[in-house]
Amino acid sequence: MNDHPALTPGRAAVVTGAASGIGLAAAERFARMGMKVCLADLDGPALHEAAGRVAAAAPGGQADVRAVPADVARLEDVHRLKQAAYDAFGEVAVLMNNAGVGGGGKPWKDIERWRRLIEVNLWGVIHGVQAFTEAMIAQGTPCAIVNTGSKQGITTPPGDAAYNVSKAGVKVLTEQLAHELRNVAGCKITAHLLIPGYTFTAMTARGPEKPAEAWTADQVVDRMIGGMARGDFYLLCPDNAVTREMDERRVQWAADDLIRNRPALSRWHPEYADAFAAFMAGAAKP
Repeated sequence: MNDHPALTPGRAAVVTGAASGIGLAAAERFARMGMKVCLADLDGPALHEAAGRVAAAAPGGQADVRAVPADVARLEDVHRLKQAAYDAFGEVAVLMNNAGVGGGGKPWKDIERWRRLIEVNLWGVIHGVQAFTEAMIAQGTPCAIVNTGSKQGITTPPGDAAYNVSKAGVKVLTEQLAHELRNVAGCKITAHLLIPGYTFTAMTARGPEKPAEAWTADQVVDRMIGGMARGDFYLLCPDNAVTREMDERRVQWAADDLIRNRPALSRWHPEYADAFAAFMAGAAKP
């Protein structure tokens, strides 16, 4: 399988949320592919340690790697990140808007947690798109913008409304971005929505050991790279407990809540428990 044309040795990638988890795994993969890499995250030892790991991952243990402290919730920080990347590399082939935080709250609780989560998870992606896209279009070269979403932004399970809202926003933004890019004459940028499954990262870990059900961040990046090569927009990842077919049926059930005028989030409504179980087993239509 040929890689996406933006993933070419000597070209440059910018990854936010790159100090750990999926962002770090992606940055290491880009370096192993011979790319130059700019890592962005909050200032601190983790960012600089990550830059060392990424440099060591490159062929021969050396790569052109830059670490730029940035809070993606601040537009001025993202503009500074863009300037640093272009000053260092002269172009950006891949922009991965990956930075995110968890721990939101219920619809009527924890307003400050809501605010910070939306500022990072949604506004951080908006800032990245706003700061980089026009310059990437002007390059006239094959490029890619990957935004990290979540299944929780699609099926919106109860329990963390703030997180779901932020990731639902990322989904809609990325769909709109893909459409707009397709309609820019001569534009060679593709947009992609990365949708991880259960992944063992610092944000999801409940202990030092990876649960058997979880994928590693490297597995998510494998799926991302493969999906980009195929031209997929939705980079939907399974995990060790949830298959692609299960995800598809969950998404179908959620969409049919509106079509069939069922109660919101009927998957978790006691009156629909048996019907949902039958649907997931393939024994019934939604």
